[in-house]
Amino acid sequence: MIRTTLALALAAGFLAAPAPGFMTAPASAAPLCDGTKLGFAGLLAKCNRGETVKLTLASGQPLYTGEGPVKLQSGAYYTLEITADGSAELAITGPQFLRAIWINEIVINSIEIRPMAIDSIEFDKAGVVEMSFIAIKPGTFDLHIPGTSGDTQKVEFTIQ
Repeated sequence: MIRTTLALALAAGFLAAPAPGFMTAPASAAPLCDGTKLGFAGLLAKCNRGETVKLTLASGQPLYTGEGPVKLQSGAYYTLEITADGSAELAITGPQFLRAIWINEIVINSIEIRPMAIDSIEFDKAGVVEMSFIAIKPGTFDLHIPGTSGDTQKVEFTIQ
């Protein structure tokens, strides 16, 4: 209500515009390549692709072997490759992260799935899942193995 009132007052000229740096919008993020090179593929263009993020689901092993959070650029296209070794029936979940991205497709055994949304992926035996997506909502999120609390059983994503 206060924002609406302030916006109406500014529009009507009752108030002066805020000083620079006051109530500014969050920093905007751009795709990895400039808009003139995106072409017909748009955000799915080859020049807009970030590095593949690789995770391993294995009993007693760390989920992610990289250091620190995985940094993603809002508006950029990524692939998440999850490999399960079959040592245990394991899942990976992270609804907040999975709602902060637009999932293009999930590929399992060369079968392409284009879901609206998912909460988790579970492996009953060894296999590989590739999920391609565009990072959308800035923030810090995680994917983790359900029922675990150790730092090695989760991976943190920061979308800038």
